[in-house]
Amino acid sequence: MLGSAQLTAFVATAHATRAKEFYGGTLGLTLLTDDEFALAFDSNGTQLRVQKVERVEPPPFTVLGWQVPNIRATVTDLAQRGVAFDRFPFLQQDDLGIWAAPSGTKVAWFKDPDGNLLSLAQSPGS
Repeated sequence: MLGSAQLTAFVATAHATRAKEFYGGTLGLTLLTDDEFALAFDSNGTQLRVQKVERVEPPPFTVLGWQVPNIRATVTDLAQRGVAFDRFPFLQQDDLGIWAAPSGTKVAWFKDPDGNLLSLAQSPGS
């Protein structure tokens, strides 16, 4: 039923100005709209709506993730733009903070200005 419908992703911010710079400037997403309710960005054809709220209580799990063709290059580029990658004591991560899952997928995590946990992933064979 919804398999052919366009997906919209949502995340919340209590700091719209910082979120606008982070998602647009740092991550390079194209800003579509900025109104009293949300910022809307284009992420390769998927709309990301960053909802403007009074307070954000980020969950302890990943809320958004991007599939990238070269995770090491993407992590390096984002780190040069000021993005700090998270390290978890229960995972074996390399020098850049990238973890290799048992499936062969490589994953790295980072947070937006509101503390929402985001990820990058590179599938095996990419």
